[in-house]
Amino acid sequence: MASHASNLAQGFLLQFPQNLVLFAAILCSLAYVYLFGGPLGKIPGPFTAALSRLWMIFHSWNGDMHRTMINLHKKHGKLVRTGPNEVSVSDLSAIRTIYGEITWMLGAASKDVLNVNVGAGTKFTKSDWYSVWQGHRKFDLFAERNEKVHGSQRRLVSRIYSMDSLKDLEKYVDDAILHFLSKMGHMGGQSVDMGLWVQLFAFDVIGEVTFSKRFGFMDAGEDDGSFRQIEGALRSGAWLGQVPSLYWLHDFLMPILGNHFGINARHGRLREFALQEIESRKSRGSDHQDILDKLFTMQKEKPMELNDIGVLSMATSNIFAGSDTTAISMRSVIYYLLKNPKCMKELINELDSRRKEAKLSIPVTLEESKHLPYLQACLYEGLRCHPAVGMSLPRVTPSGGIKIDGHYIPEGVSLSPSMNPNLTPGYRPW
Repeated sequence: MASHASNLAQGFLLQFPQNLVLFAAILCSLAYVYLFGGPLGKIPGPFTAALSRLWMIFHSWNGDMHRTMINLHKKHGKLVRTGPNEVSVSDLSAIRTIYGEITWMLGAASKDVLNVNVGAGTKFTKSDWYSVWQGHRKFDLFAERNEKVHGSQRRLVSRIYSMDSLKDLEKYVDDAILHFLSKMGHMGGQSVDMGLWVQLFAFDVIGEVTFSKRFGFMDAGEDDGSFRQIEGALRSGAWLGQVPSLYWLHDFLMPILGNHFGINARHGRLREFALQEIESRKSRGSDHQDILDKLFTMQKEKPMELNDIGVLSMATSNIFAGSDTTAISMRSVIYYLLKNPKCMKELINELDSRRKEAKLSIPVTLEESKHLPYLQACLYEGLRCHPAVGMSLPRVTPSGGIKIDGHYIPEGVSLSPSMNPNLTPGYRPW
């Protein structure tokens, strides 16, 4: 018996290399069928992206996703496989289906401009990428993945953030504009970092319309460290969203290990900053109705639906998202105008012409700006050329799947609509 077992062992050892090769071949074949033989197998893209999430993590970490995806779509077309179970989409019709309603605005220059107005009711739910941004927050319009909860939260605040409501705050924005112009006037002849100054301005505007008080960043000529926290949170959330399990493991161990991820500033330091401003605003009051006052009014009407945590979440979102996206958009418009002197000259001519006709105020009002077609063209084109959000916001394919550009994409696949400037028509002033 012992001799028989010994012979079997010797035989196995002699055949071990062949068995190992056979096992590896079977494993590779199964992996190939899974990765390249399924519904996503024929969708082109980087080979390494199909193997694991590391490709997405790498580019999200590097912050070059916006350029990378534009180049990949130029090479491969409307669909690019960016993960084992993820596809980037650069097809306008499909994007409208994925995100829901998107309205088209016909501009004064008689060219279509895409005004992204994502409607409710889409069956493509947010992916787990959003869970990192939400954390433990119960009220979060951006990251809430439950469509019923999101719809309920959205209805609570939609009137507050409507254009009709925001028009009431225009004169307070004008005050910040005049302060900005005054600061620029005192720096005549100096080299000015406009990228920094438009963010200082944007942050102070958010303070004015939300808390009835500028944060004083323009007065100081610098921020209080908030910009670094926002930047850290954005960079951290971008790559951690590709591996939410890592974020939640860190969250579980954080009481022991401490915090090592910048995204937690959105749930921590920036939230504390917003809370301090809310308490300060309550103490000093205001002579007009700002966004916070409108939130308080809604809270009184529906205290069970919009509690203190909900008000705090909205105030935090104003600071975190409002200031940064506003600054990015302003930088884009200024940058492209400076890069295209002819366009700058034409814009100045339009403004001078209207001013000579006594049709412009200082600052220009919202209503007056609607009758400045070339200004509108420059604004929309700046937004098109450099969207404030450089990464796509992934959604999950619902039951029944979807067919895009001749490819069937089954249920459960993460679809990432591409933020590609070349995808949408525009005014093309430059």
